[in-house]
Amino acid sequence: MTDFTHEQILSALKKVIHPEKGKDIVTLGMVSGIESGENGISLTIVPEKSNDPFITSLKSTIVKTLKESLGQDTVIANIDIRPKVVVGKLQVKNDEILPGVKNIIAISSGKGGVGKSTIAVNLAIALARRDYKVGLLDADVFGPSVPKMFDAEKYRPDVKNENGKDVIIPLQKYGVKVLSTGFFVDPADAVIWRGPMASNFLKQLMTQGDWAGLDYLLVDLPPGTSDIHLTLVQEVAVTGAIVVSTPQEVALADALKGISMFRSDRINVPVLGLVENMSWFTPAELPQNKYYIFGKEGGKKLADKMGVPLLGQIPLVQSICESGDSGHPVALDDTVSGNAFMSLADEVIKRINQRNDEQSPTVKVQMNK
Repeated sequence: MTDFTHEQILSALKKVIHPEKGKDIVTLGMVSGIESGENGISLTIVPEKSNDPFITSLKSTIVKTLKESLGQDTVIANIDIRPKVVVGKLQVKNDEILPGVKNIIAISSGKGGVGKSTIAVNLAIALARRDYKVGLLDADVFGPSVPKMFDAEKYRPDVKNENGKDVIIPLQKYGVKVLSTGFFVDPADAVIWRGPMASNFLKQLMTQGDWAGLDYLLVDLPPGTSDIHLTLVQEVAVTGAIVVSTPQEVALADALKGISMFRSDRINVPVLGLVENMSWFTPAELPQNKYYIFGKEGGKKLADKMGVPLLGQIPLVQSICESGDSGHPVALDDTVSGNAFMSLADEVIKRINQRNDEQSPTVKVQMNK
């Protein structure tokens, strides 16, 4: 098999024109990695946006062009799509926890029962479907529901030794790396820990988990404000927070407190936006109907009041509940509900990149006792 040079491959790729940009993919900086060896040619393509509608056609054009330029028997081993990621953390050598993670996103809610973990799980999967490297840390220590939604209640992580240090191996499923308190305790047992014990366990999952190479690590926090929230922002540089609420007034009142907490002078974590869950009820037999059983546009009104983006409105439909209970989250499928989470992921990516372009990199919170 012919081993082509870097220059030969680049020369061929300069013939591939992006339909929207009108320029070749090399000039646009979309070619990040090139390898040529016994197994064929492997490429890494970096589109400017994760939902570039021309990616599929570009991949076909790349294969066709390489074969026309280098020979029809040229083997294309792999074309890896790696969307552009803007790093939102200040990289600190030696003393940093999670050094290989580019962005840490806190998923929070003012109260329980608003579907925060459902949003976190489906958002993580939607980001992975956009070809990002994604992790999900279930920090809801006292009520971990993530294992059930991944159909992994019996999963027990392995531990490997690296350079004299124990490393916890996350579950890898649906393109997401996952660690949860629920992987270490029996689902039928209540977790009875004091605040410091819960905080120390969270630190252990962060410091010992194998999170290397992630574009986004989503942290599913407990409802309300607690020691867990303070531990997170003190131990790692959180890129931004997403607050989840329903349109119900009592939930919105608590969501306001959550937004205020992250924005406080002592914490000062950027709020990426608000997600309104259970925005309306749509019965399966009447898919065009919307019933606003928790109130209408409450999330939008709060977002406007607090000056934060409304990232998305997720309807209350039976399929979302059933898919979470069955361990097959709805974001895996190309349905109306699944596409709602894909749209949410696109908006979150946009807001993270905007935050990282316009604001300074995040640093750990320093709080005086």
